[in-house]
Amino acid sequence: MISLNIEKTFGFISKESVSAYEAQVKAAQEALENGTGKGNDFLGWLHLPSSISKEHLADLKATAQVLRDNCEVVIVAGIGGSYLGARAVIEALSNSFTWLQEKKTAPVIIYAGHNIGEDYLYELTEFLKDKKFGVINISKSGTTTETALAFRLLKKQCEDQRGKEMAKKVIVAVTDAKKGAARVTADKEGYKSFIIPDNVGGRFSVLTPVGLLPIAVAGFDIEKLVAGAADMEKTCGAEVPFAENPAAIYAATRNELYKSGKKIEILVNFCPKLHYVSEWWKQLYGESEGKDNKGIFPAAVDFSTDLHSMGQWIQEGERTIFETVISVDKVNHKLEVPSDEANLDGLNFLAGKRVDEVNKMAELGTQLAHVDGGVPNMRIVIPELSEYSIGQLLYFFEKACGISGYLLGVNPFNQPGVEAYKKNMFALLNKPGYEEESKAIRAKL
Repeated sequence: MISLNIEKTFGFISKESVSAYEAQVKAAQEALENGTGKGNDFLGWLHLPSSISKEHLADLKATAQVLRDNCEVVIVAGIGGSYLGARAVIEALSNSFTWLQEKKTAPVIIYAGHNIGEDYLYELTEFLKDKKFGVINISKSGTTTETALAFRLLKKQCEDQRGKEMAKKVIVAVTDAKKGAARVTADKEGYKSFIIPDNVGGRFSVLTPVGLLPIAVAGFDIEKLVAGAADMEKTCGAEVPFAENPAAIYAATRNELYKSGKKIEILVNFCPKLHYVSEWWKQLYGESEGKDNKGIFPAAVDFSTDLHSMGQWIQEGERTIFETVISVDKVNHKLEVPSDEANLDGLNFLAGKRVDEVNKMAELGTQLAHVDGGVPNMRIVIPELSEYSIGQLLYFFEKACGISGYLLGVNPFNQPGVEAYKKNMFALLNKPGYEEESKAIRAKL
């Protein structure tokens, strides 16, 4: 089971001040359980892990197998919560270099629809020209510009290259049950489809088909992922005492640090495979808490890499930050530092040591240095990089996010600010229906 240690925040805040959140946390937990808080129509994620049926997982696995059998490449088309969860899990569990190898046991997973880069999309379509590829189109509405544009290109290319009948077999829609452009297209074309539940927002959707289907296509065990999340659901349950509930303690500690002037939380890992877990976490917390002119700013760094770029600022910059470190207890492979007769690099003192031991000492040394430099530290330890452990980690962060948003006094389940750029973009592109906005914005320019 993953564990949380907040000892290195004391001295900046007190143990008593964190414990004082118990009543507020209980109220937040009850609001989540009873659906009495803000955004209560988006609480479908809360008991999702324990409610996923074996039949549903079997359906996802069967569809994944069709794509695995018929595709060299599968493109996941989605943006934000529609792709980050899947990518976080896939990159955390994948061999870092499999995609470069000639013999592959699973399709290469590529992502599109998360930007509007013409060069990126051109290069993607060129890469796919001689490939047997399929597409998982993930969009509740089917009209999100970035994803819809990419899917329009990919759908045509897939049909042109593989024929309409095969395209129907290797294009899968993950979308709304009844409405929206993606639903209409899926029904019209006869695509296999899965439903994004109405009561689960994008950033909380990794344990719906949004995340589970791509993860299964990549060859990972979605049953173990869900089992890990379900066990963490129990560990963070409303009936679990505050002192034993890691989600409650994390939410309380970060809110107390925020109250004490720590406005930025930096999620740290010492394992490069966790980079996209950080990207997923940034959306989860940024979109959930950044509103009403409030909210901790979520940032992330990959150590020890970023110690050589951001380390100086973290050590001695403005003291408005705290760190949450994800530490992986046990690595999956063994590699020892060799001895070298010349010892020109001076590293013979490490000869015979595991590389992971060197990394762990870098982690410990960094934590001590940053705490001494005025940066409170929390530490989350996950046993290993496995489906079960990652499932735990994802649900832990989701549950803590719901509690934390309520402690902050915001609606953690909406994102009204995301619409602002879209309105301006549509006006500038002269989208029908935006004529007045277009006039107003061009007058400003």
